[in-house]
Amino acid sequence: MNESARYQECKRYISDHVRQKIDLSREVEDSEIQEIIDSMIVQVGRKYALSLRERQELGKSVFYSIRKLDVLQELVDCDEVTEIMVNGTESVFVEKSGCIFRWDKRFETQEKLEDVIQQIVAKCNRVVNEASPITDARLENGSRVNIVLAPVALNGPVITIRRFPKHPITMESLLNYGSISQQAAEELERLVIAGYNIFISGGTGSGKTTFLNALSHYIPKTERIITIEDSAELQLQEIPNLVRLETRNANMDGVRPITIRDLIKSTLRMRPDRIIVGEVRGGEAIDMLQALNTGHDGSLSTGHANSSKDMLARLETMVLMGMELPLSAVRRQIASGVDIIVHLGRLRDKSRRVLEIVEILSCENNEIVTAPLYQFQESGEKDGIVVGELVKVNTLTHTGKLKASGVR
Repeated sequence: MNESARYQECKRYISDHVRQKIDLSREVEDSEIQEIIDSMIVQVGRKYALSLRERQELGKSVFYSIRKLDVLQELVDCDEVTEIMVNGTESVFVEKSGCIFRWDKRFETQEKLEDVIQQIVAKCNRVVNEASPITDARLENGSRVNIVLAPVALNGPVITIRRFPKHPITMESLLNYGSISQQAAEELERLVIAGYNIFISGGTGSGKTTFLNALSHYIPKTERIITIEDSAELQLQEIPNLVRLETRNANMDGVRPITIRDLIKSTLRMRPDRIIVGEVRGGEAIDMLQALNTGHDGSLSTGHANSSKDMLARLETMVLMGMELPLSAVRRQIASGVDIIVHLGRLRDKSRRVLEIVEILSCENNEIVTAPLYQFQESGEKDGIVVGELVKVNTLTHTGKLKASGVR
């Protein structure tokens, strides 16, 4: 028997015996389970002549399989990991520092993988099964989880976990990373304080949620903020009057779904100063725009797009998904509701940068007129790192909110 097979046999043996000893008639503390595991490892360690390192690793692995997320727990606890991708039982891929590689561990059986999935969704009151094989969830540390089961996933259950830092990244951190210039950060601070409606766009993994969290630090602490998300993941900073709302899926018991559209409509009766929609994906865009046009200045949201121009086009499409309106009316709503678009991107060196900050000027001849305030200008490459800076190309045209708020 090779070392790997011996280790797996020890793990299965200990796990089975620990589960048999757990008293299911009452709630068992983690410390009690750990004591049972430790006593079993002493017995097994003598039988198989396990080293101290092997015993420690085995104890941690067994505890994770019983009370945590099995082989995933080590990755979930690692601050360097930003993405975890489970492709059935055959492989687990991990993203660190912008690079994706195959991990050397995987789930032993599909049953264990499915147990972990049910454990994840149960903790945030979600349901996933063959009848409803796709769901979004979250972990206790705020990580975002997407789950796809058979028959949709052909190679077994698929889990994608987006890990966020334990401590929210601030604008100062983004400045240190070179993601934004000092001048642009200071101008965005003034715009947030003054109540400009800001939309953050970018591709997958470009840092939209992180940037929204950083901008939230500038919101005056006296204001009432309500956040709306599919799966709660925002880490808003230092806001005392904060209300967090999350959607709910329908289930087999006849519980009706509560959508982002439902939450936006309810939010308008909750006396918000600002509304933050984690991400706009569909017909809820019309409800968000109506909120922006009815006195909720300073609201924030994010959306997927390849450029600021594409984001405007996507907003038009999403509004039309939610309500049949003339395109000219949709464009006027967007031009009136959205003041600023901040577009983020991920460059070829895997760095995340602010590529463009655009002001929405007006809607003329049924076309939305915009003007870039800042643009990222690349000047070359050094040691594999893209060199460039965010350059100011125009000054703000609509300064009414700045003057009204007293911000210089």
